[in-house]
Amino acid sequence: MGQYFLGVDIGSLTTKVVLVNTGSEMVARATGRSGYSGRTVAERLVTELLRERGMNKNEIAATVATGYGRVTFPADREVSEITCQARGIAHLFGDARTVIDIGGQDSKVIRLLPGGKVIDFAMNDKCAAGTGRFLEVMAQALELRVEDLGELAAVARKHCNISSFCTVFAESEVISHVSAGAPKADIVAGVCDAVAARVATMTSRTGLEPEVVFTGGVARNSGVVNALAKQLGCPLQVPGEPEITAALGAALFARGIIGD
Repeated sequence: MGQYFLGVDIGSLTTKVVLVNTGSEMVARATGRSGYSGRTVAERLVTELLRERGMNKNEIAATVATGYGRVTFPADREVSEITCQARGIAHLFGDARTVIDIGGQDSKVIRLLPGGKVIDFAMNDKCAAGTGRFLEVMAQALELRVEDLGELAAVARKHCNISSFCTVFAESEVISHVSAGAPKADIVAGVCDAVAARVATMTSRTGLEPEVVFTGGVARNSGVVNALAKQLGCPLQVPGEPEITAALGAALFARGIIGD
């Protein structure tokens, strides 16, 4: 019987795979852009991951798929992204009671009980406001790389106001600030504030209880982390690899299929 368990998270922008052992320890992970076929990307990542470790598919005892594209991947079980996110975070942060996840195309606030059971959640998947896509559009308008936004926001002398939640209108506001001669750093700080404000609004629907963990690719943006912590009035815990926590949760569910 295989000794490893695979979690596959096929997101709208990024696909993540995680491998855990019988001790629920993460032993390998890989990520890639989902592109047209997240399933194809996931299969390639798994193949590369196994080859790098000198393993074969028979050593994988069970697989759980999650994310938007989970139904496309041949797995032993499909589990919702919210449930997998909760499982992964409970594994990493035992005292976590709120998870804020900002991915490429959606954002979520998840409330947890001890042990990672989900008691409530709120989700924005109807528009790009408060998502990684919002940041990408604003970065393009400013001719910047997304990964540079956090560092630039840190040197802002004042924060430009970006009041619109709509990505199109917010981009127009950014262009207006550029035309008015505002420093890029000040505009970027305003963009980070706008993302934080959109997500903070969602917490009014679920409540907010510490410890709060911030996940998803946007959690790598220190500008948004700082803006969100300020608006929520509490510190945020950020995993070392915030993009893969749902895939980790999926792998842990796969571990549970076989049992102890």
